[in-house]
Amino acid sequence: MNVLAIGAHFDDVELGCGGALAKHAANGDNVYAYVATKSGFTNYKDIEVRSDYIATLEGENAMKVLGVKLMKGSFNTLEIEFTDELNLEILEIVESKNIDTVYSHWMGDVHHDHQAVARASLHSCRHVPRQLMYRSNWYHSNIDFKDNFYIDISEFWELKKRSIEAHESEMQRTGSKWIEFFDNEAKNAGQRIGVQRAEVFEIVKWLVTLPKINTQ
Repeated sequence: MNVLAIGAHFDDVELGCGGALAKHAANGDNVYAYVATKSGFTNYKDIEVRSDYIATLEGENAMKVLGVKLMKGSFNTLEIEFTDELNLEILEIVESKNIDTVYSHWMGDVHHDHQAVARASLHSCRHVPRQLMYRSNWYHSNIDFKDNFYIDISEFWELKKRSIEAHESEMQRTGSKWIEFFDNEAKNAGQRIGVQRAEVFEIVKWLVTLPKINTQ
C-alpha cells in the first residue's frame, strides 16, 4: 500500500492517525505525511508561541518515530484556504507516489485550517480508492463524526505517544492533556471492538477487493 496522511499542522496526523501510520510502516507499506503549514504561530497579543523552525524540527522527529516520510507545505498557520495551490500540492503527491490510501482531517472539524485542508483532501483525492477522516482535537461541532472504521493500534500506542511527545514545545505549553485525551479515546474505541486500544475514523470510501470466484 502507498499511504498518505494529510494534516494542516505538525502534530495533527500524529494525534489523529499516528497509531495507524506506525502500523502501516511496520507492515512494510510506503507511508507519507503531507503537512500543509509551517505550523509556527503567535497568540492574540502577537507574541510568538511556536516558531516555524521549532515546529518543523519537532514534526520531523515525530515522523521518524512513526517511520513516516514527511513532505512539508509552506502555508502560514491560520491563513490557509481552499485554493488551487493547496489542491495541486496534494494532487502532485497523490500522483507521484501512486497513493491508494488516504487519511485526512474530518470535514466537521471547527478549526479553520483543518476545514480548508479537509476540503482540499476530498477534492484532490477523489480518485484514490480508500480514504478515511480522522479527528485531531476534542472540540464540538454541529456535524456528527461517524465513527464507522476501526484500526487496532494496541501494539502501536507507545509509538503514537512518543510521536506526540516529540512536539516538546507543545508539551511544555499544554502539558499531558492531549496524550491523556487520546489515550482515553483509544481505550474507549478499543473496548468497542474487543482490543486494548484502537483509532477510529469516518469512511469517505473504502474499496474492498474480493477474491476471484471460479464459476467453472
